[in-house]
Amino acid sequence: MRFDGKTVVITGAGGFIGSHVVERLVADGARVRALLRYTSRGQRGWLEYASPGLMSHVEVTLGDVRDFDAVREVLRGADAVFHLAALIGIPYSYEHPQEVIDTNIIGTANVLLAAKELGSLERIVLTSTSEVYGSALRVPMDETHPLQAQSPYSATKIAADALGQSFQRSFALPVTIVRPFNAYGPRQSARAVIPTIITQALAGEALRLGTLETTRDFTFVEDTAAGFVDVGACDDAVGEVVNVGSGVEVSIGEVVRRVGAIVARELAVETDAQRLRPAKSEVSRLLSDSSKAKRLAGWEPRVSLDEGLRRTVDWIRQHSELYRPREYAV
Repeated sequence: MRFDGKTVVITGAGGFIGSHVVERLVADGARVRALLRYTSRGQRGWLEYASPGLMSHVEVTLGDVRDFDAVREVLRGADAVFHLAALIGIPYSYEHPQEVIDTNIIGTANVLLAAKELGSLERIVLTSTSEVYGSALRVPMDETHPLQAQSPYSATKIAADALGQSFQRSFALPVTIVRPFNAYGPRQSARAVIPTIITQALAGEALRLGTLETTRDFTFVEDTAAGFVDVGACDDAVGEVVNVGSGVEVSIGEVVRRVGAIVARELAVETDAQRLRPAKSEVSRLLSDSSKAKRLAGWEPRVSLDEGLRRTVDWIRQHSELYRPREYAV
């Protein structure tokens, strides 16, 4: 399907990836309806820092994915939904697993139940995560890699993925599951490791980090957003789970070295115990096989890690007031 001229709902539209998906869909000519969680200050999340003029093309609806009625109303009359609303902090899931369960599982169930009741959606794109794979048992990791719940967060995403697959098989809902690997870039919070490294590096002090040996498949967020839209538009991807990753493996220590080169200083690192995951919960290695995304939807990443890091450093420099580098964000 094409999203040009279609009414497309994005839950979690104020989030990091969600705000970039909004930008991409608006650029493609979609009529975007953004579901944002209510705050008394009327905040729009990262959409407040998106492209100038973007919000004149976006209809904002306030609500919570845990509220079935709110979800059903925002989906009424829509042609498609990209469901990105979630609680994604892994350390937060250790402290507040019930809230993460309610948001990630019940929220996804509400989207599926509302879509089933309305019966008019042409596409339902659910957001998974590479964390569902756990530490790599083989690399690169394709969509058949075993699922391993190594944190409460990843367990909720495994459950949400299974719900989506079951509704597609049971009720013929047009569900596609996009499984992104470690998106990074402008507008990401310091909860994630790359903004943590950059903000501390720019502050001029020693970096306080967890383990440096873990490896990740870092994918620039504009590539990730393009993957969501390209895979979501692909008719052959209905009923499928599709990885979206760079296919490049890099350690956290190597990211520190590359950021140091960009900011032109050698970065000292101190281990911060509170940033270490429990041993059995640590995902030590992730590396995507995204050949399915290329085969089905023609998607492949375009931005190299070095270019993406430079663009992220530049953005954080320009918005340093949004970050508190001396605090640990969960």
